Amino acid sequence: MKIAVNKDNVQKLARDAREENERFFKKLKKKLPANLDELVHELHDEAFANFDCLTCANCCSSISPMITDKDVERLSKPLRLKPSQVIEKYMYLDDEHDYVFNHAPCPFLMGDNYCSVYDSRPKACREYPHTDRRRFGQLLNPTLKNCEICPIVYTVVDQLKEKLS
Repeated sequence: MKIAVNKDNVQKLARDAREENERFFKKLKKKLPANLDELVHELHDEAFANFDCLTCANCCSSISPMITDKDVERLSKPLRLKPSQVIEKYMYLDDEHDYVFNHAPCPFLMGDNYCSVYDSRPKACREYPHTDRRRFGQLLNPTLKNCEICPIVYTVVDQLKEKLS
């Protein structure tokens, strides 16, 4: 019987499966199945049908997205701040010279796990957990890391291993 993956156990489950996942991804990188995107998107849809992100918010609680200038512009409107004020108040430049939020959890994460700037959230937040993106084979490294954060990513990878093994 499979253990239900949730915000409380995803990190441990992913760390326990890390070596196996690394081997699986290494094998995938050598020869990507032609239908990989289709398969991952199907698993993504199934996972989202069975999991409510509002019960989790691990992504918003523990990691910061890369924030583009366009994201800053978009955020400035609902916050009624100038872009420079948004940067000064909420962001810093990381080691790779990308803007990220200056602390975790995300400053816009509310107590009920809703986002106070949802309609204006950064592009990386809109696209997370990236399991519905095209060319999934190019996202294997971040996906391996995201297995420890997101129950949906963990589930997609776990089921992908079953289908391709």
